[in-house]
This record gives sequence, structure tokens and C-alpha cells, in this order.
Amino acid sequence: MLMIHTSPTPSAPEDPRWTAVAARDRRADGAFVYAVRSTGIYCRPSCPSRRPRRDRVEYFAAGADAVAAGYRACRRCDPEAAAPGPVARKVAAALAQLERAEPGHPTSLAILARGAGCSAAYLQRAFVRVLGVSPREYGAALKLARFKAGLRDGRTIADATFDAGFGSSSRVYEQAARALGMTPAQYRRGGAGLELMFVTAPCAFGFVLVAGTRRGLSAVTLGDSAGALLERLRSEFPAAVIREDRDALRDSVDAVLRHLDGEPSATRDLPLDVRATAFERRVWSALQQIPPGSRVTYSEVAAMIGAPRGARAVARACATNRLAVVVPCHRVVPASGGIGQYRWGAERKAGLLEAEQARGVPVPRRPAVHSR
Repeated sequence: MLMIHTSPTPSAPEDPRWTAVAARDRRADGAFVYAVRSTGIYCRPSCPSRRPRRDRVEYFAAGADAVAAGYRACRRCDPEAAAPGPVARKVAAALAQLERAEPGHPTSLAILARGAGCSAAYLQRAFVRVLGVSPREYGAALKLARFKAGLRDGRTIADATFDAGFGSSSRVYEQAARALGMTPAQYRRGGAGLELMFVTAPCAFGFVLVAGTRRGLSAVTLGDSAGALLERLRSEFPAAVIREDRDALRDSVDAVLRHLDGEPSATRDLPLDVRATAFERRVWSALQQIPPGSRVTYSEVAAMIGAPRGARAVARACATNRLAVVVPCHRVVPASGGIGQYRWGAERKAGLLEAEQARGVPVPRRPAVHSR
């Protein structure tokens, strides 16, 4: 049964650059580089090295900018070895403009395209191809990231609101509260007053972390190590009460592990305690109706929920899903072919799909789900 707290207004997506780094997406090579503060090294997005902690990463439009900030090039991926292609160059030019833009003064698509030396339509397509979002959506994610960084640095809500470029505090609460999973004031206190239970365990895809409240699951995440998953949870909510409780989460963890071992029906009836917009709730509910072994496109999911023109919004809802396998966004693939991106890595997505299909004859590609 899907029990999700809702809020009326959708918020900005997760930083698309991190999504590209986490997926080691080669399409983003040349559009930007990322640097790791703890190592002093910068890399291209597809670098095969171990993924860094997100809170230790910063991004630059070009390697020269990273060098100027004191970083040195990675010897493994050699980010300066190959010149970026034309699409990546256009996106990189637009990213640089967005980074330089004065908060509160959004740069129009036409201005970005002029600075990148292409048409607005070309730049729109290039952004979606490389980063999976439009320039407008990227700008919204950048604004939210600045707001969160201001709160973590101890700035007042009013100062963080102004510095990030939000027009008013009411707009912050509309757009940020759902993405933060709490009010901005509570986020500024590092999640003070929030109590989360968690369990980590090894699984067929590395490690899994299951976290939740007394009302249901709040997160199911996959990663390379239990420590990294827990660090990410604690870095997001440093003042929250986060404690390991295997007894309280025993049934949920068992169901998730059974799912990862090839029994998808095990997680079907788990109660969830996750903040979501009404649209996200519709998408996630539809995803839970997709039979194991099936693959559907974003457009098909949009049609399933009665929003045939909402493929991009469906993709954003999949990207914000915090419940790996419980809400099976891994079964949604691009219409153009391939398996697409996945919050916890494209390799894991491929493995999940292969494991489901290996259990028997694949079911029909288009599941029968009634629109709501």
C-alpha cells in the first residue's frame, strides 16, 4: 500500500551534474568537470574511479577553472585528453553562463543560446540529451542547491533565500520544503527533531540502506559500501536522531533483500513515509503496477496516469524517487533505446532488469494500468 505525504507544488530536481557523475554518463563528458575536495583532483563525469561523497564535490565548466581553483587533473580519466564534441561545448558554454548569472535574475533560453552560439531549440535539445533536464529545470536545481548550501553554512533562512535568488520566503516554502523533506527551518538545524531508523546490509548489488520512521519507509538506497550510504544520510541530516534499529526494520529489510535476490513481489505491500507531490504520487503508484521483467518508456508511464504530454515530468519523478526497487523506476527506459540513467548507477539498473527477466518469460511490455 502506497502511503505518501503530499504537497501541492513540485520542486526542482536533484542537481543533474551529480546524476551524471553517479551514472558515469559519457554524454556529459566535456560539458563540465567535477572536483573532489578531499583528494584535490578533478575528473570528467564518466571517470571510472570510485564515486566520491556528494558533499565533497564541486563542479566547474572547464578544466582550466578547476586548475585555477587549485585542483589537478585525474591521471585515470585524463579529463583534458580529448576535446569535447559540439553538443557538449554548447552545454558547457550555457552552464558557465548560468553559474555566472546573478541570483534572482534568471537568464532566458534565448540569451543562453546566443552565448553558446546556437539556436534556442538546439540548446534545449542539447541540455536534455546531456543532462536529462532543460536549462530552466537546471536553473531551478541550481537555485535550490545554493539555498541548501546557505542553510548548511549557518545562514539565516532570509539570507539564504536572498542569496539563492528566491523572490520570497513563501516561494522557498513552496518549492524547497518538499525537496528537503522538512521545513527549511528544520533543515537549517540539520534535521533537528527528526528521527530516522536505518539498517544496512550487503546485497547482490553492493550494499543497501533501508531507512524509515514508525509510519513506513523513507529511503532505500544502493551503493558500494555501507559506510558511504550511512555517511550520505548523516551528512544530509547531521542534527537528526539517526539510529540503527534492526528489530524495528526487520520485516522491511527482509522484504527488500528478497526483492534484490529475485522476488519482486516481496516489497509490494510495504508502507511508505515519503514526502511527494500529487503528481509524483501518481507516477510512483503507476510504477508499482509495472510487472517485473517489463520495460516501459517515460511516455508510456505518462499515458498510464492520464498525462500523455508529461513524459519529462515523469522522468523528473523517477529521478527524485528515493525508494530503490520498492518504487521500481528501474523498469522505465528511454524510447530511443538503451536503459537510460539510474540514481544508483546504470550498471545496477541493468543488473536489476536482467535479474527480473532471468526468472522467467518476460511479461508484456505495456502493463495494464488504469489512469486515475
